[in-house]
This record gives sequence, structure tokens and C-alpha cells, in this order.
Amino acid sequence: GGRSAAAAGEERGAGSARGGQRGLAAAPPAVVEGEARGHKPLSVASRTGRSVGLRRVRLRRGARRAFGSPEARGAEPSQGGGCSRPRKVCLCPFFPVHPLKVSTCLYIIQHPAEESRVLRTVPLLAACLPGDKCKVLIGRRFGEDRYPELAAVCRNSSTLILYPGAEAANLEDVALIFPSPSTIIIIDGTWSQAKDIFYKNSLFRLPKQVQLKTSISSQYVIRTQPTNTCLSTLECAAIALAIMEKNDGIRETILRPLQALCSFQLQHGAQIHHSKEHLLKNGLYDKPMPKNKRKLRRMELLVNNVKI
Repeated sequence: GGRSAAAAGEERGAGSARGGQRGLAAAPPAVVEGEARGHKPLSVASRTGRSVGLRRVRLRRGARRAFGSPEARGAEPSQGGGCSRPRKVCLCPFFPVHPLKVSTCLYIIQHPAEESRVLRTVPLLAACLPGDKCKVLIGRRFGEDRYPELAAVCRNSSTLILYPGAEAANLEDVALIFPSPSTIIIIDGTWSQAKDIFYKNSLFRLPKQVQLKTSISSQYVIRTQPTNTCLSTLECAAIALAIMEKNDGIRETILRPLQALCSFQLQHGAQIHHSKEHLLKNGLYDKPMPKNKRKLRRMELLVNNVKI
């Protein structure tokens, strides 16, 4: 899901070369077929445009899968049409009737691979909040020149970044003395993707770093988490907003569509995903252990209850 269109094109081209078209391994199939018919080869710009276009089509299809298709299996679309899911699994009744009124603004920094995941939680979060209170930026690298608005947000003294670590303060403590309204930056992706984004973008080390002090287990049971206490992006945002707004009802409202999504998936054949920590401790981890020493060490720490 995280490969670039150019890399995918090279792999497809390599497959054509193995089929006997030597010397054309780097060319996408469309170029090879065009030359075979006597057409002129595509220019570099044309190839790039086509690759980008194909990637956009794939992302649109991924987004459609994320909420389901109204036409799938002949199902009728939901009445409201907000989630575009079949009527039997429509999430619209679980969203708030009106967007929640909050003073805190969220900036979701989303890894590109997360955008096309079928069961991502950010669309559910965005559907609960006003558009100007939940802004999503997609990418891996965020330079000041390309993202001046984000740079200004990161330099603002009322901005926090939610990322755990030794230097992170507990959000509950910070909320008591922090000015309102405020902005919270949350990184959306796997733990390794989030770590890469956080440490390779100097802008994200400007805001005050905070973390959630909680021992609750994730309700996002249809996707595997590293540990029992790892939370989804939506759950982190729900807890953070409830703390900053001093309103526990916000958390319950935002979690409602996530609970419904997981329930629908389980009713239609999905299995509960236990965390890697749970699987390792109970001898249920059935995948080959990683050869990478760093990843292997992380798994050993999970088994031995060491905080990572």
C-alpha cells in the first residue's frame, strides 16, 4: 500500500522483461504495448502523469472500500448517504446529528499508506467534527517552505503534539495550565510510520510533546495493535478532546461510530485481532519471528513487560 507508482511500474516492467522483452524492463506495460503497435513511446511527463492518475484511481477505490459500496451485493444505499455504506451496515445513525462544538483544533498528519487502508479511523473522526476543527495532511516529509501554515501552527505556543516518549508530559496535567483554544497534532499510521514521521520532521519537535496516561484497552479490535494499551488515532483524538474540552461526553460520542464499525465487521466474518503483546505472551503468535535484530528485540521486550 505504501509503494510509489514509479516503483510499481518498474516491477511490472521487470515482469515484462522476464517474459522475453529484454531491454524494456524499466518501461510500464502501456509503453511496451504502444511501441509494439507502432506508436511513439510516451514521454517522461506522460508516464509520470499516467502513474499519478493510476495511483489516484487506486486511492479512490481504497476510499470506496473503506466505507463500502452502496451497490455491493445489490444493497440499497443508506438514507442519509453520508457514509455511502449499504443500509444494513450504515454508520450514519452513529454519527452526531450535528458536528461537535469544540474549541480545540486537530491536525492529523497521515502517512500515505494509511490513506488507502480499508478500515482506517480518520474518516470517522472527521465526520464527528466541524471541518475547520479536523484538518488532515497526507505525506511523509513536511518542510516549512511547502507547508507554511503547518509551520506556523507548530511554532504557536498553544500547540501540542501527541506522541509518547520520555520527554512527553501527561496531557491531563498540561490541560490544567494550557491556554484555550489550543491545537493538537496527531500522527496517523503504524507505530513505525509514526516514528519515522516524528523524528524526520524537525517541525514536529517544536510543539510541546504530550502523551495519554491511560491503561484502557483499544476498542479497535479489527486491526492488530503492538500492545494491549495501544490506541487507534480516533481513540487518541477522542480522549485528548475530552480532556482539553473537559467533557467526557465527547469521547463517548466519537467512539460510537468506531464501535459500530467493529461490530458490523465482526458480524460479517471478521475476527477479533489481539495485540502482538497478547499473542506473544500466550504462545499464539504464528508468524515467523523477524530476522531483523531490532524488531526481534522489540518482541522480546513485549514478552517481558518492558515499556517500549
